[in-house]
Amino acid sequence: MSEGDAAAQLSADEIIDVVDEQDRVVGQVRRAEAYARGLRHRAAFVLVRDGAGRIFVHRRTAHKLVFPSLHDVFVGGVLGAGESYDEAALREAEEELGVSGLPRPEPLFRFLYEEGPHTWWSAVYQVRCHLPVSPQPSEVDWYGFLTEEELALRLTEWEWVPDGLEAYRRLLAWSAGQA
Repeated sequence: MSEGDAAAQLSADEIIDVVDEQDRVVGQVRRAEAYARGLRHRAAFVLVRDGAGRIFVHRRTAHKLVFPSLHDVFVGGVLGAGESYDEAALREAEEELGVSGLPRPEPLFRFLYEEGPHTWWSAVYQVRCHLPVSPQPSEVDWYGFLTEEELALRLTEWEWVPDGLEAYRRLLAWSAGQA
């Protein structure tokens, strides 16, 4: 079994909270079961900027359980059972970036993502990373830091994870409302 296959199996076996439409925990299941049955759960999305303000963008590995081999503008992932959004945001960001000592990501907003069989409460964060990154090979096939202008061009050229694209659209609207 390859490293990517082993990571995917561990991910599939992880126990996660199932939540209702108000984001209240109503049960727990293996992640693979939540995906197979379309059960609503929780995820954290972290927009990472480097010291120059560029945005971390990556392409997911082919071994991911959902949206394999697509690009994403966020790091993050599914919350484990009993884990808070804040805990997951920091854990996932450090894991995916391959860093330790990242500042606590700043919470921005939450929204319910529902598209076909996929449904999860999504907490969106941002963080500035001044550390050299070394992304996990089991999670990330390619990465780069892009300016907002470069990212805007790539949004029409590359294939993107739909939940991340929706979160980014909402982040742009949220940011415009904050100005």
